[in-house]
Amino acid sequence: MKRTLIISTVVIAVAFAGITGFNYLRNDAPVAKSGEENPAAINYQTYCAGCHGEKLEKFTAKKWMDEPDNASVIKSIKMGIEAEGMPAFQNTFTDAEIKELAAYVKKGIPTDRSALKPAVKEGDVTKSEVQDFIVETVVAGLNVPWGLVFLPDGDLLISERAGTLHRFSKGVLSPPIQGLPPIRAKGQGGLLDLCLHPDYAENGWIYLAYSALSDEKGKALSNTAIMRARLNGNTLVDQQVIFTGVPFTDRSHHFGCKLAFDDKGHLFFGIGDRGQHFDFPQLLDNANGKIHRINDDGSIPKDNPFVNTKGALPSIYSYGHRNPQGTSIHPVTGELWVSEHGPRGGDELNLAEPGKNYGWPVISYGINYDGSILTELTEREGMEQPVYYWTPSIAPCGMTFLTGNRYKKWENNLFVGSLRFEYLERVVLNGHSVTHTEKLLEGIGRVRNVVVSNDGLIYVATENPGKIVRLVPVEK
Repeated sequence: MKRTLIISTVVIAVAFAGITGFNYLRNDAPVAKSGEENPAAINYQTYCAGCHGEKLEKFTAKKWMDEPDNASVIKSIKMGIEAEGMPAFQNTFTDAEIKELAAYVKKGIPTDRSALKPAVKEGDVTKSEVQDFIVETVVAGLNVPWGLVFLPDGDLLISERAGTLHRFSKGVLSPPIQGLPPIRAKGQGGLLDLCLHPDYAENGWIYLAYSALSDEKGKALSNTAIMRARLNGNTLVDQQVIFTGVPFTDRSHHFGCKLAFDDKGHLFFGIGDRGQHFDFPQLLDNANGKIHRINDDGSIPKDNPFVNTKGALPSIYSYGHRNPQGTSIHPVTGELWVSEHGPRGGDELNLAEPGKNYGWPVISYGINYDGSILTELTEREGMEQPVYYWTPSIAPCGMTFLTGNRYKKWENNLFVGSLRFEYLERVVLNGHSVTHTEKLLEGIGRVRNVVVSNDGLIYVATENPGKIVRLVPVEK
């Protein structure tokens, strides 16, 4: 099926002054020009900022930061760290360029990586195109908040990627909730999304996505799993693991995983390619690089597209995905919409339909992180085109359709978080086409998730700094 393509142009924020007139690659990333004063800074923005932050704020504390020389940084840049998704740049940069880049990184990492310029001031009215609002901080001091879900009484459950779950009630954050499964909290893995059963008020089921830990012969392996449980006080009880992705690998990235129920009680979620794009997404014998659909108890719907395909995992709903981290059901049509990370460029917004192949890695609008061409193809017969794609990558994470009538001019708009460029994007749809976008909360921090509360307010979770804010509408 052909879809309308719209390329979003994003102005890349550069970490130093005095650079103008960039040349552009296929994914619109800036490249160093001859005679440029600081080529290491340009190379960082071009090749590294998408994962490590425009301001180097995404680096986590590690031993190499305190080493007297740059040997470890140089080795990581040159040879890569495959298990953590860090590509090798030995064919991209000369040894001299690698040394300069290592020095730039080592010197430039801020001591306090959460001390970023706030996007807005508390209590000030933020003016957008059609809807003004005030930003209020609800919870601060969190460690990479990932999943957010509101209980019927208005309390908020918050998962932190490090493997902790909290209940926020009447302004107080609970101690970590007990009863979680074994979790491999490493890299992009950890405790991920949360959602409630559509009939939660009657059955009390809470669903949790996480990177399940398996220790085989002393080697930690993992893949995405789904558990459901009930909450009794500050403890999870009645735990049932209803899905476990296969195979387990030692890779620590591309786990997916956002959860969404439709009105028929089907649970949808995506699992990424686990950093092995030539091994998994185009094959149906594994869970990786797929959107899955299961019943609320983990059983398989009888009308799933591959239930009668020999050798296929029956939970698969669609395939050929890279790393889907936005899953949302349209409130009017009931259609499943998915956002997913591309490589450098080519982040996608897809209308996920049963049995369809979304092309990764055969077709893509992005390129490899080291600047080489991943594939020359952007379309191929039998493979779906994205409804919309972002070039350069915004790193879309967390996505929801607005429901309710609190924001009268945003009805049924789609809201997508940007990790890389630190904003919330409002997407206007007309049927299956994107007709308009608007950037909100620019500079708020890496937007990890966005949800709508029981009373119709938009809540946004950010990392660096780790907090949750809400948008309170103000009439123009």
